[in-house]
Amino acid sequence: MPERTDQSPEQPTPEPDLTPQPNPITAEPASVEACQQDYAEAADVRRTIAQQEAKVRR
Repeated sequence: MPERTDQSPEQPTPEPDLTPQPNPITAEPASVEACQQDYAEAADVRRTIAQQEAKVRR
């Protein structure tokens, strides 16, 4: 059987980068203002979770 020429030869898979990456959560100190902002921005998420939990409890 002839060799297929429409496919490129297999390339070796590159090694993953295992260098530790900075953690954005711990990169800056917590502050009351940052926590208040984060809490306010997540209001819709908390509302959705509460609605989903209420449906399960019915």
